[in-house]
Order: sequence, then C-alpha cells, then structure tokens
Amino acid sequence: MNGVTHSLLRVLDHLADRGDEVLVIAPGTRRDGPKEVTGARIVRVPSIALPKYRRVRVAPGGVTRIRRLLQRFSPDVVHLASPFVLGWRGVLAAQALNLPTVAIYQTEVPAYAARYGMHGIEAMLWNHVRNIHQHSSLTLAPSSYTIDQLEDLGVAEVALWARGVDSSRFDPGHRSEAWRRSVAPNGEKIIGFVGRLAAEKQVEDLAVLTDVPGAKLVIVGDGPWRTRLERSLPRAHFTGFLGGEALAQAVASFDLMVAPGELETFCQTIQEAMASEVPVIAPARGGPLDLVDSSRTGWLYTPKDLGAMRGHVVDLLGDEAKRRAFGAAGREQVLSRSWKSVCSQLVGHYSRAIENPAPQVLGRGFSSMVGTGLANPLPN
Repeated sequence: MNGVTHSLLRVLDHLADRGDEVLVIAPGTRRDGPKEVTGARIVRVPSIALPKYRRVRVAPGGVTRIRRLLQRFSPDVVHLASPFVLGWRGVLAAQALNLPTVAIYQTEVPAYAARYGMHGIEAMLWNHVRNIHQHSSLTLAPSSYTIDQLEDLGVAEVALWARGVDSSRFDPGHRSEAWRRSVAPNGEKIIGFVGRLAAEKQVEDLAVLTDVPGAKLVIVGDGPWRTRLERSLPRAHFTGFLGGEALAQAVASFDLMVAPGELETFCQTIQEAMASEVPVIAPARGGPLDLVDSSRTGWLYTPKDLGAMRGHVVDLLGDEAKRRAFGAAGREQVLSRSWKSVCSQLVGHYSRAIENPAPQVLGRGFSSMVGTGLANPLPN
C-alpha cells in the first residue's frame, strides 16, 4: 500500500468515528475492490493502468460524471487526494457547484517524468500542478520543503499537514532475532530499506552498501523494478511486499534504515522506522529534512553523495551506543504524532476551506486535456 492510500484510509477511519458521511470517487473499474471502506461509499470511474505499473491507474475524461456524483452527494467539502488527472476533474466539478476543495499535495509528479524517460515535459507538468493548487480553496503540504515548493509556484493558500504514525504497531518490542537470522543467517548487521521498488525510490543507489563488511542489505517491498533490482543487487535479500505485523516486525529488526529517494514529499517509512527505534539515513531533500534530526535521530547526506551515505552507514553500524541513542531519540520525536491528532488537524483545515472559497478557473490550458499522470488506487 502506498503512502497516499495509507493516509486516505486513516482519514476515512477518523471521519467514520466522527459520524461523517463520506463518498470516495476513485480510478478503477467496476470489478475493482470493495464498494465500501470504513463506512465510506466507493464509486470507481473508468481508468487505464499505466503500462509498466499496472497497480497505478489514471482516470482521464470529462467533468460531467464527477459533477453529477458530487451534486447528488452534496458534500460540505471536497478532499482531493494527491490530485493530478482525476483530481483536476474534481476541481472543475466542485467549482461548478460552488463547493470548497482541499487539495493534498503528496507526489512530486513532474520530477518523476525524467525518471520514467519522459524528458522535456517537466515544465508542462509543473504548470498543471500550479493550476490544480491555485484553484483549490486550500492546499495541504506534508513538509516545509513542499510548502516552499508550492509557494515558489505561486500557490498562496498552503498549510502544513504532516502524517501520523501508529507507535503501537511500530514499536521496538517487535524486534525478532528469529527474523534477523532468517534474512542474515551469518549474524550480519541489517541495513534495511522499505518501499515501492520503482524508479523514483532510487533503490539502485544502495549498491554502494552491498559490500559493507559484516552487513546485510534487506529490501522490503515490491514493484515494477523488482526483477531489475534483484539483478543489480545480487547480494541483497528481497522479502517482497510485507504489511501489517510482518512489516512492523521487519522494521523493528533492522539495525538501521536507509531511504535513498530524493523525491520524497514526506516519507512515511522514516516515521515508522523512528517509532521502532531504528536510526535513519536519508538525503537532505524533501520530507526527510523535517523528519531526520541529523546527528540526533539519524544522518542526512547531500543528495547524490553516495560516498557520504555509505560513510554514515559504516559509522552507525560500528557504534552500537550511537545506534541506540539515535533510535531512542527518534521514537521520542514521533510519539506525539498520532493519526487521531493529525486527522483532527485535517478536519480543522476542512473548516478553513469552507470559509474561504477558491477562485474560479478562468482558463484551463493544458490542464483541461490531461491524459497522463499518476492517480493512486484504493486497495483491491
């Protein structure tokens, strides 16, 4: 499950507990998944799967059906989860009905373009991002880096909305020596990675760690690049996708975690590692800037400086006392970030949006013709 879907499900849980009525409009097909999640009715609109990433679907099309769905439901506010293609249709439909919108900026889609070989269209994609967020009543960004990014685009109504972490599930008590032996049978220290195995995660950068003496690289996750990565990282152990208690056990059993992706707007797996008292090493860009207190809960390194990344890994693996201190400080830092408190903040943002309607879209330009991009599915 990706970060967008995970946070949305947490929001649905919170709204259900409040007794709110929720309609979810998601890309998919009529045969996909449940018709209801946590009391929220799910309506899926026609979409197409990305050729190299079948679990990610895009939903191009007109505004009429979205407008009719919203008109029948008559919501107080429209929540746009990581909007790009379907989200733009949501902006237009909501404005036609004079409904306030809260757009959740979660994915740096334009920067993905080069990673997926779509060179030369980044500026056009940033223009589309600007259109979506300038014409939403309020945009919520997950980190200080992304707030700056949106303000540089000219988006005025931006507020911080971070993410919660389940510190009961992600707890150092789930560390398992049996699990450690299963992935590192020679007693090696474990360098962990958790995430989608895709271009934007830069998992291939971890190749510089495969020959660290006395260490085993363990990759938790699945995705379109798995086969490629298994070839390029033959010494690493790949667990495949893990969720629930299995994921919590794996994370707690790491000695440290590396999150090499430079396009993270937040990086939920960092919070989960910190809650598990596992120190984190990440590039000094995007979400990790807010999450990792360098030299206290982990290390930040200059993006693309893989020598520095390796140096920090070697430093921590060789110093158990430092690992313990960093891990304890990390858990202390995230304990107050419960999903309940974070979702309560979101409801406050809904109220703010209701009080401040968005400007009307005067010219749609490229955005009215979007046919590509990313939209994240609900779980099947």
